[in-house]
Amino acid sequence: MNFSRPLLLASNSPRRKELLAGLGLTFEVRVKEVHEDFPEHLQREEVAEYLASHKADAYASELQEEVLITADTIVCLGERILNKPADAAEAFEMLRALSGTSHEVITGVCLLSREGKTVFHDVTKVYFKQLTDEEIHHYITHFKPFDKAGAYGIQEWIGMIGIERIEGSYFNVVGLPVQKLYEQLVRLNF
Repeated sequence: MNFSRPLLLASNSPRRKELLAGLGLTFEVRVKEVHEDFPEHLQREEVAEYLASHKADAYASELQEEVLITADTIVCLGERILNKPADAAEAFEMLRALSGTSHEVITGVCLLSREGKTVFHDVTKVYFKQLTDEEIHHYITHFKPFDKAGAYGIQEWIGMIGIERIEGSYFNVVGLPVQKLYEQLVRLNF
């Protein structure tokens, strides 16, 4: 199904590209480097929405008929936000912290057009089994999860062997809550 307006995806994430293509949508990818800093006082859901909206703002002056889609996914262990790990040691520390417990994955999405901006988010609760140090090292060595919030991809080996269950959208954890996105596009009549 295609919409009447051209869609732009402002993301370098191969996972987001794949999910949007999976909806059968035609879109163009446009990427800019945008700093991912956020005000300290924001609540977790607000952080994800703020970052998605902040990314969209970088494109605002360029839009004509297009509808821009931006997103940002964060992993939250309690109130702690786990960003992308800087190196293997930080990835190990993050996965060790997630092991044997539950956490939340929050993806903020922004739809921007000349007519206005719509920002929303989705939350998924993820339960990890108790991971061994050997399993964590194997995953980091073979999958190099340095471009992923929380140092893991649910669709990769660690997700297959380590995630016991989730509550909410699987695709949200991958990086884009496609069901909510689709509903918003329909609602906004794009």
